[in-house]
Amino acid sequence: MDDLTFAADFPQATREQWLRLVEGVLKGADFDKKLVSRTHDGIAIQPLYPKAEGSAPVAREQAGRWLVSQRVDHPDPATARELALLDLEGGADALTLVASGTRSARGFGLRVGSLDDLDRALSGVMLDLVHLRVDAGGHGRPMAALVLALAERRGHRLSDLSLDLGLDPVGAMAAQGRMSASWDVMARRMGDTLARLTAQGFAGRAFLADGRVYHEAGAGEAQELAAVLATGIATLRALEAQGHPLDAARRALSFLLVADADEFLTVAKLRALRRLWARIEQACGLEPRPIRLHAETAWRMTTRRDPWVNVLRATIAAFSAGIGGADTVTVLPFTAALGLPDAFARRIARNTQLILLDESNLARVADPAAGAGGFEALTDALCEKAWGLFQEIEREGGILESLKAGGLQARIAAVRARREKAVATRREPITGTSEFPNIHEADVAVLLPASAADASPPPAASPSAPASTETDFASLVRMAGQGATLPGLVGTAAGPAPVAIAHLPSVRTAEPFERLRDRADAHRARTGERPKVFLANLGPIAAFTARATFAKNFFEAGGIEAVTNDGFSDNERLRQAFGNSGARLSCLCSTDEIYEQHAAAAAETLRAAGSTLVALAGRPGEHDEAWTRAGIGTFVFAGCDALAILSQALDEAAPGVTQS
Repeated sequence: MDDLTFAADFPQATREQWLRLVEGVLKGADFDKKLVSRTHDGIAIQPLYPKAEGSAPVAREQAGRWLVSQRVDHPDPATARELALLDLEGGADALTLVASGTRSARGFGLRVGSLDDLDRALSGVMLDLVHLRVDAGGHGRPMAALVLALAERRGHRLSDLSLDLGLDPVGAMAAQGRMSASWDVMARRMGDTLARLTAQGFAGRAFLADGRVYHEAGAGEAQELAAVLATGIATLRALEAQGHPLDAARRALSFLLVADADEFLTVAKLRALRRLWARIEQACGLEPRPIRLHAETAWRMTTRRDPWVNVLRATIAAFSAGIGGADTVTVLPFTAALGLPDAFARRIARNTQLILLDESNLARVADPAAGAGGFEALTDALCEKAWGLFQEIEREGGILESLKAGGLQARIAAVRARREKAVATRREPITGTSEFPNIHEADVAVLLPASAADASPPPAASPSAPASTETDFASLVRMAGQGATLPGLVGTAAGPAPVAIAHLPSVRTAEPFERLRDRADAHRARTGERPKVFLANLGPIAAFTARATFAKNFFEAGGIEAVTNDGFSDNERLRQAFGNSGARLSCLCSTDEIYEQHAAAAAETLRAAGSTLVALAGRPGEHDEAWTRAGIGTFVFAGCDALAILSQALDEAAPGVTQS
């Protein structure tokens, strides 16, 4: 029996029918304001999408499973080796070599003084059986030389290795604010590097268009895509100018995008990049080929408070990267913001992907988002928006000139400001930090705390003293094989006309709330008690529970412990309870009807009892002036500036402890 026969007897529902039903529920409210949201790039997200018709799926470089990559970022080569081998034995099939001094190392990173250090760190790692990506920022070329010298020492042919050397001088400049030589010199080095690699049969990717630096600075999805496209174009132009065919140039390039906890936008972003780059290839007269696309979970979304929630965020991000078509995925361990992750945190990061691959079987379908109306519409919208932003960068002379002039930084800063406002007002809540905080959370173990991180980069030659002769890449590899130190190799990078720009910052969205929690912790360390707010619950439990719960959540997001109770019906009991609480702050919690009758008198009682700040959970409405005269200093409600109010509250509850 065909079940579809019965279903076919019913007419297909239409969007118009749905809209009529929605209008009845909205009761005159504006549809766009209530049900349509917008990304920080200004892209509208509709509440409902029809099935997409005639969509073309996008494909990975290789069909099947994506690669599970783990970071090699412990400073000590011996310990880094132990952790890497545990990862490989536990199911990882790719490693990311994170060198010290790079932004992505977060103050740690593998300290490679020479080839022997690198050999120790990768001892037991079969280079011909794993994929290796180098993440060395502004020291990418010297680190690449060390990696190739190691392959030579071990007798590997470059054609047998799966390597991504990760050379991205534009991204490194955007992160550091400097480039060691002019772009003309950099282009010559890039051309020389590719020529030497090609001559040796190198089959990997030498160059990278990395979106992390823009994402960490607060860029929207379309801005990240535009910057990555512009970086890729700058690489193609540089290599073509050095005599490399465009086909060879594009084969030498890979891409890296950030995956965050917004599933729909992450999936659409990865799919959009493949479509956009195919458009560029066609404009270059090339037949489009699947790009190599790496994904890494977002540093921007990680939190120090209640870090276990990072596991959930990373799971969503890894899921999104997988179905979005990433070729390799790196999951940042859930304790990354607290310090150097231990083996347990690394195992959780690794297993997050293995469960998605081996139990959820996500890689068994090529482009599972194809044909889904929401994903296809967002992919199309991101393509359109990112292409416009990419053209804007091109009109400014390309990404290098845009960064030198500060245009790209300014546009990203504008989006970052909008995002910061949304976080401050909790319109973009951060679970475990600005929403549902746990002020009694236990410490989480790390190998080295973030406070022990050394953020200083390795020594490098002064840009004012360029080398008298240019060191080609073959010479760098030879020097590395002969025992040259990394600082010595880095010293060859200084060249004429170094470039300086305003660097892009690296910002986690949770940082403003974490600073408030730090202030509260400092007060506790000094006095032995947390800052407190007394919840002045008025009326029966049914009347105040909703707003008392809201107020507790609100104040504890700033580290201020809420002292609650079963409610009060007279002001004398309220005064006594406040005096016994040990709190300096108070917050009225009840219904609007009870507020109208009792809020003013209760506020006067609390002020007389010594409350330095009286808040009210709810909007003041027409009573703003009267309640303010009665002593109510602030109002807390959904959409208020939580950061400003909590900072004011800490000024009163924890005097003498300033924000760091």
